[in-house]
Amino acid sequence: MRTPIIPDSDYERRVVRLQEEMAQAALDVLVTYSSESEPASSRYLADFWPFFDFAGVVVPREGPAALVTGGPESFEFAQQFSRIKNLHIHPLFVESSAPDWVPEVEYEDFGSILAAVCQATPSRIGVTDWNIFPYPIFVDLQKAAPEAEIVPADDVLLRVRAIKSEHEMAVIRKAYYITEQAMIDALSGASEGQTEWEIEAQAHITMRRLGAEGTSYPIWVCSGPNTRQSLCRSTNRRIRRNELVQLTFGARYMGYCGNMCRPFSIGKPPEKAHQLVSVALEGFEGALRDIRPGVAARDVFKNYHQTLARYGYEEFTLYGPAHGTGTSEVEGLWLGAGSDTVIQPGMQFNVDVWLSDGEYGLRYEDGILVTEDGIEELTSFRREIIVL
Repeated sequence: MRTPIIPDSDYERRVVRLQEEMAQAALDVLVTYSSESEPASSRYLADFWPFFDFAGVVVPREGPAALVTGGPESFEFAQQFSRIKNLHIHPLFVESSAPDWVPEVEYEDFGSILAAVCQATPSRIGVTDWNIFPYPIFVDLQKAAPEAEIVPADDVLLRVRAIKSEHEMAVIRKAYYITEQAMIDALSGASEGQTEWEIEAQAHITMRRLGAEGTSYPIWVCSGPNTRQSLCRSTNRRIRRNELVQLTFGARYMGYCGNMCRPFSIGKPPEKAHQLVSVALEGFEGALRDIRPGVAARDVFKNYHQTLARYGYEEFTLYGPAHGTGTSEVEGLWLGAGSDTVIQPGMQFNVDVWLSDGEYGLRYEDGILVTEDGIEELTSFRREIIVL
């Protein structure tokens, strides 16, 4: 087991801060949902990353929080790893192909769980992870409090997650350090004729060697015509000379996500790709200049969009130049035209510039922390037109 850097007191503070936000939102209880692929909420509140089974955290407006998971295996797993020790087993949180358990399991539904956690039957319930919250669990929650209003509450939890503690920042810096080293090793070892998979494998090796518990998302390498896609997978395609190649890497360390992206070419890149890279770097540097405490997110986007428009590239992007990150690689706080966010010290962003003209695509991405008077750059290796 890795030695934890973030103390129990940090997790206790998160629950207290969440309860303060719940009071402001008039919520009696908040229920989260996490899976192996989307573990952010349970990892943030309980330091628990479910796999096979699922997990949820139940936070009353007053009193201790509870962790809900499924099956005897996950219950024992949570006893060792969860920072929240008030544990409940719910049959709907069990894996999709659950065995016929040999030992008898004492399951609880939300009727029992809410009665144990809340001081009274809740009249207003907040649900986070709304887009992935399973319908059968939602129905059981309704059955437990049939008169209650159930509302989306991702924004309530995000207001707590948005400001990082000093302990979180220490873990975040290590996640980005590991990610940057993986980028350095992958670039230094890249050569003509390698498959996309082989370059990705080097990144995995470095991440694991330096202590990563996994990746922030399914990382990939794409080349040539595959680069035009914002999301991709590494394939058996071999890298060719004088073409664009995209590296998209992120290491997860103690629950926190690093991320770093770089395009490069072996030999001279195509002229259209070269121009795309130049504009992306100009937009990126502008975002680094503009992201400061007290600045409105929409103003950062406005300047970024104007940069793209000067070159006729305003339709070549999908979103604004940065987004929040933390226990999830994208944690909200998009710096977009319609955002009401005002940047504050303690926020963490990935400056994320994606451009595609339909033939070529590329992404530059680096992590930053917002300080009292500016930003701290977490990664910066070869933020340039990279030609090997």
